[in-house]
Amino acid sequence: MLGSGTLDTMRTRIKVCCIAGTDEAELALSRGADVLGLVSAMPSGPGPIPDSVIADILGHVDRSVDTFLLTALQSAVAIAELHRRCPSTGLQLVDAVAPRELVQLRELLPETQLIQVVHVLGPEAVDHAVACAPFVDAVLLDSGNPLLAVKELGGTGRTHDWEVSRRIRESIDRPLFLAGGLNPKNVREAIDLVRPYGVDVCSGVRSTGRLDLHLLDAFVSAVRA
Repeated sequence: MLGSGTLDTMRTRIKVCCIAGTDEAELALSRGADVLGLVSAMPSGPGPIPDSVIADILGHVDRSVDTFLLTALQSAVAIAELHRRCPSTGLQLVDAVAPRELVQLRELLPETQLIQVVHVLGPEAVDHAVACAPFVDAVLLDSGNPLLAVKELGGTGRTHDWEVSRRIRESIDRPLFLAGGLNPKNVREAIDLVRPYGVDVCSGVRSTGRLDLHLLDAFVSAVRA
């Protein structure tokens, strides 16, 4: 994911999230997805599937395919145990993970990419991203709200302030993925403003909860325009 591809800075990567089964994985990859997102247990939101299904998908796709396992766990030991059951190429940490846990996680899983999610609630997200960036391989900006009694950690379908996202991209030296309410109609504007390394989509390419071929094609075309 962040190896040889980092040299190709002109091509925006596409991550299709909330993959529900091997059929969706095949469809997403066949239409141009660079990364598959697999959602484990979450406090709220769409997309979680059992660990057994995640493992089946990971076993089905080629190991060269970049796969991000989304987890709300915050303990390095617990995250590493989840990864043992579901050995993805990357871990997308959707809740804040303390630096000491990130250091330990790196020691436990030295070959696995770490992607820290920062939820953009306001300008303070810039400081949050700057603080976590040195400990991870990439930062992903989303539109959840971890401050609620039942945390929102993704899949809200809401956009956030892309001006803040742009400031974050300019302030860190790690690849930046942009998520949160992206769809075929607005993703080009988001890319032009933020200039992210990659974009992340879930609900924007789905209808009745399933991956929609026509929406997916329209999204990919907009990104590649």
